[in-house]
Amino acid sequence: MNEILTQCRDMPERRFAPGEDILREGERSGVVYILIEGEVEILKGDLQVTTAAEPGAFFGEMSALLDAPHMATVRALTPARFHVAENAIAFLQLSPQVSLGIARLLARRLQAMTSYLADLKHQFEDQGDHLAMVDEVLETLVHHQDGDHSPGSDRDPDPTVY
Repeated sequence: MNEILTQCRDMPERRFAPGEDILREGERSGVVYILIEGEVEILKGDLQVTTAAEPGAFFGEMSALLDAPHMATVRALTPARFHVAENAIAFLQLSPQVSLGIARLLARRLQAMTSYLADLKHQFEDQGDHLAMVDEVLETLVHHQDGDHSPGSDRDPDPTVY
């Protein structure tokens, strides 16, 4: 990730105090943040999904790439400093090394999610309840090629998701 920070060294910086939101779930910003120092938590609703403190970590990339609201809230746990790409798409188009870093990050996330769902499918393939739909979710993840997709949820119902 140090290569990423080197690529971003001339970008503007922004600081956040502990408890301050960097990105808010459900909002759109078009901004990508690259962590220089500090620790943040990633929240889905009020549930802490994970924390991150690795310099060079990206936040807001999925929202920017999909032109969609942020899927989670990112909040500073300690004083945190970031490089800021105010126009994320333009920045990514002009920064192939950073774009490659984000592509690798997203590929690792997809690989982990696919492996997790495959394991769930194996464990619960004989169940007739809602866990049986893991097969459908996994199939969609592996073979989905359409560019326009909006995941369904209570906040954003998608009639194609059962």
